[in-house]
Amino acid sequence: MDRQEEKKKLSRKGFLQLCGSVAAGAVIAGGTGSLLWKMFAKPDDVFYNTNAQNASKTNRSDFKSPYRKVSSFKTGDEIEAFEVMGDRIVVATPNNLNIYTAEGSLINNVAVGSDVRDIAVSQEEIYVLFPTRIEVYDADGSLLKDWDACSVDSDYCSLTVFGKHVFVTDAANKNICQYQTDGTLGRFINSPKGFVVPSYSFSITHIGETVYCSNPGRHSVESYSQDGEFLTSFGEAGLAAGRFSGCCNPVYVTASPTGEILTSEKGIPRISCYSPSGEFRSILLDEKTLGGGHDAYEMRILDNDKIVVAGKNSISTYQYDKQLAKASAQASSSSACALCGIDCPLRVGVTI
Repeated sequence: MDRQEEKKKLSRKGFLQLCGSVAAGAVIAGGTGSLLWKMFAKPDDVFYNTNAQNASKTNRSDFKSPYRKVSSFKTGDEIEAFEVMGDRIVVATPNNLNIYTAEGSLINNVAVGSDVRDIAVSQEEIYVLFPTRIEVYDADGSLLKDWDACSVDSDYCSLTVFGKHVFVTDAANKNICQYQTDGTLGRFINSPKGFVVPSYSFSITHIGETVYCSNPGRHSVESYSQDGEFLTSFGEAGLAAGRFSGCCNPVYVTASPTGEILTSEKGIPRISCYSPSGEFRSILLDEKTLGGGHDAYEMRILDNDKIVVAGKNSISTYQYDKQLAKASAQASSSSACALCGIDCPLRVGVTI
């Protein structure tokens, strides 16, 4: 079996999100074969360092999501990355960049390389990140520019673009590379605490001119100015709502319409909301609402009032539901989205 055939049988995204962290976590912990088996057979116990009863008490049975799935469409091949572009959704699958309507109608298809790590959109330009390369396309799929990574040893994970800046996380060199949008390298940004990246859970986003990225091995989210100055960090290890568990979480970070930070975790998947300063707001979507499994779900905001989530080979849209919100507030008043004091367009509300 050649390498390409092997890649078809083993999901890259699944490997990066689960197996990669399992292997690295075992090394960090001095794991044995028994521990590795337990990581695959009983991931809840290992990722959360707790038993099923405690997990149920702290994360499952007392929570009801106020968000309802309102639509979903299949992408055919497995999703490598996705991004929202206005009212459209850009999805990378192996060797393809597909542009869909929010309802799932295919608008355009562009042939690209495989192993897309991330996508960012800025001023109708689509930035496509590969392990050692960045390509930029217009909305029609024409290649506008491209450049290679600053190091042959780079292993890029995630990017965010604003103004004339492109920020890229590098798992191999454990830093952030800051480029100008023409590909000129500006600087390297290093965490004062040291980035710990046991797997490819090194996500980055921005709110205004502030950059936020995960420091997954330290169970935290860090923020930087556009000049690379470290600002602050938040997060701590743990199973409870408002904490990050396992060997490396959060996997994804993105911004809400009001400038809150949304995080997505693996192990027992959930999507949570935090203030820009790190104050925990609420869990938005739990593992049951998301569809289960142990991989993290990548998420974006569509039309300011919908949460779009990527599964293995599907894109699903969730919207706040007033009836579910009442039940959510009654079940878990300490972390209910319905009781948050922020005037958030995500809570416009629908009743279906």
